[in-house]
Amino acid sequence: MFEPSFLKPEKVLSQLKIKDNMIAADFGSGAGGWAIPLAKRLEEGKVYAVDVQQEMLSALISQASLENVLNIETIHYDLEHPDGIDLIDNFFDIVIMTNLLFQLENKEGVIKEASRLLKKGGQLLVVDWKKSSKLGPKQGKVSKGDVEYIAKEADFKLEKEFDAGDHHFAQVFTRL
Repeated sequence: MFEPSFLKPEKVLSQLKIKDNMIAADFGSGAGGWAIPLAKRLEEGKVYAVDVQQEMLSALISQASLENVLNIETIHYDLEHPDGIDLIDNFFDIVIMTNLLFQLENKEGVIKEASRLLKKGGQLLVVDWKKSSKLGPKQGKVSKGDVEYIAKEADFKLEKEFDAGDHHFAQVFTRL
């Protein structure tokens, strides 16, 4: 019998070049489904979990505490705010955006913010719903081509893309 393949953060994160002392951001972190597995890989590093919903960040901190993951810092912030996150440029080694872009009006602004915050050579991971998926949101899905175009305009180069389960695509970009 066919069993659908859903997102597996650990498997997708294994596609990144991760060193355990890196500093990363999870844009649209929610309750930590990606931030916690990433933080576990960054034993000597840190993950900044950014989300507009304070309740989600509180849930993330609770879950991280239960799992004894202590290298996560939360930032309560609306990623579509035009002024950007109050962090210095070239701060992160990795930025991940999972199931985020379909929710945003200003996709370009969020990717530009990732570009500002990433070090040269830093990695951007985008995971989002395939347009062809019958599951997920009815509106707002982005194509791989659209993401690649927006990222290229924001000084990124596509390094690889792959299926992240039956319903999601993943793209890894490098900041030029």
